[in-house]
Amino acid sequence: MDAERGEEHGVGAEARVAAPAHGRRAAGARGRRQIPGTSRAARKTALLGCAALLLAGCASMPDNGDVKAVDQSPRAEGDSQVRVYGVPPQDGAQPTNIVRSFLDATTSDEADFRTATQYLAKSARRTWRPFKTINVLQERPKPEPKALPNREDANGYTVTLSGSQVATVDDNHAYTPQEKPYRQTIHLIKEGDQWRIDRLPNGLVLGQSDFQRIYRSVNKFYFASYDSESQEPKASRNVLVADPVYLRQRIEPITASVEALLSGPTNWLDKVTTSAFPHGTRLAARDLTLDDSNALHVKLNKQAVNTDTVQCKRMAAQLFFTVQDMTRASKISQVELQDDSGNSLCALTQDQAERDFAPSRHAGHSAKEYFIDADHKVVAMPDSATEPTPVRGPFGTGKTPLRSVAISRAEDTAAGVSSDGHALYVAGMEDGVERGDPLLTSAGSLKGPEDGLTAPSWDGLGDLWIADRDTHGSRLLRMREGKGEPEEVAVPGLGKRRIKAIRVAADGIRIAMLVEDKGRTTLQLGRVERAGTSQHPVLSVQELRPIAPQLEDVVAASWAGGSRLVVVGRESGGVQQMQFMETDGSASNAQTLPGVNGVKSVAASEDETKPLIADATEGIVRLPPDANWKTVAKDGSAPVYPG
Repeated sequence: MDAERGEEHGVGAEARVAAPAHGRRAAGARGRRQIPGTSRAARKTALLGCAALLLAGCASMPDNGDVKAVDQSPRAEGDSQVRVYGVPPQDGAQPTNIVRSFLDATTSDEADFRTATQYLAKSARRTWRPFKTINVLQERPKPEPKALPNREDANGYTVTLSGSQVATVDDNHAYTPQEKPYRQTIHLIKEGDQWRIDRLPNGLVLGQSDFQRIYRSVNKFYFASYDSESQEPKASRNVLVADPVYLRQRIEPITASVEALLSGPTNWLDKVTTSAFPHGTRLAARDLTLDDSNALHVKLNKQAVNTDTVQCKRMAAQLFFTVQDMTRASKISQVELQDDSGNSLCALTQDQAERDFAPSRHAGHSAKEYFIDADHKVVAMPDSATEPTPVRGPFGTGKTPLRSVAISRAEDTAAGVSSDGHALYVAGMEDGVERGDPLLTSAGSLKGPEDGLTAPSWDGLGDLWIADRDTHGSRLLRMREGKGEPEEVAVPGLGKRRIKAIRVAADGIRIAMLVEDKGRTTLQLGRVERAGTSQHPVLSVQELRPIAPQLEDVVAASWAGGSRLVVVGRESGGVQQMQFMETDGSASNAQTLPGVNGVKSVAASEDETKPLIADATEGIVRLPPDANWKTVAKDGSAPVYPG
């Protein structure tokens, strides 16, 4: 078999299949289906067939034939029956095929890339750092051979890799969308009579499909830091913030998530979050797994030994929710922290974690959706109801026509913007309460429906946020506890762009904004930083970053979980679509949403079990889990959940 052509059409890294792990059913890439009716004899035949193909000396994926893949395990996505392993180099393989097979081997399920390093020269084995970065391309990189006869090394050979890059993942596991052409070179030399790679970029380069198969998004959790605005000890707030990272889902997934947690927050959240773990805390024993009762026992080094009970419980809470996010199919019963000798430092049960530390505590637990009906009344509708009822208080009477409304997360106060966008009113949701004078009036000129005050938004600390905009720009404002003088919040990265809408997260640390620039509206996520003093706070929104960069025009967005938003928009030249996006800008692995026509606004609960609601062509529509859109009111506008 010719080396160049044989490797191009042979069997590569994904040909080698390991035996079932712990008797669980096979697990593979996202969205793959299990092969029904596979008998033990058939599996044995398949394995023998793979062995025969390997003996044939081929080294990359087949490009034809009937391919069927397997589903993920319901217990733990990281515990897969099917394992992907690299194939060692062939004798006499040519440079381009060495590079191609090396790239195949980097997509394997080997923790240390042992097979991939066999393609490297001795010098490169000592210096290559595969975990430095990950370059994610639309498709696998294409090796383009380019001989360099004038090099001092007469036996040298350069292969150029090219493709379209879509994102990077740094050595802290943080994902960043980054669309640009990708072009790098790999150099090979002869060691003995075999070609080996002696110079290559640090890190990995993967196609999107390989990246999605190998890696999964996991939330680490850290405590929000409010600095100057902490009127109480920080420990009493216990607000956990989700920090999404990408980890290899089949290589020691629990251990990987704990080590990522101990390494600290990603750069974007580092300034507004803290960890309860003392600096330098590391695992004293690796290979973490859940025991038969789904409890997790974690041995830590000496840095964690001298913590008091309160701090230890906070450390355990961070571990609990981080590992729970990695092992979503299995409910953790308890986390116990131990010293390096196995002595217990503290333990946190599932009930204690949910009661005292759950991130959703500050998001509210509403079973109601709200919107403005055709008679200008703010109405509420429980999940199980089909008819809305007016809310208590002045906004339920219909005497104040409103453009938008926001319900506090405690569901005891409502904030509404007048139909002309000029005035903000805040009132209690109880009988006998009067509307009162505006808390805020727009300072801009109102020339159209896009001017004036945006829809308001409540965070989980009880503060009210809103933006005031006109044709010349906009300003972001916050009212502590929904009353008092509005405080202007600086947005240094905004420039001359205009804020069209805002949604603040329950933690008050992150804010999503629709930003208009030269006719294009994008979704940006900002980090809320607090300085000054409690009496004279200085707030700013820093490091705006795009959430859905592939969308040319975003119409609406809403928080839909700790690190997830639901976004309505369209790609360039495309039609309107609704999809879930992660706060790091990556596409969510949540369910695909069915289409609905003409969406003007959308609302989601941070409780992911609640239905979506939207203002669409058909009226106010609701999307319950595992169902289709249903119209709940033919006329209405501005649907919201508390927040």
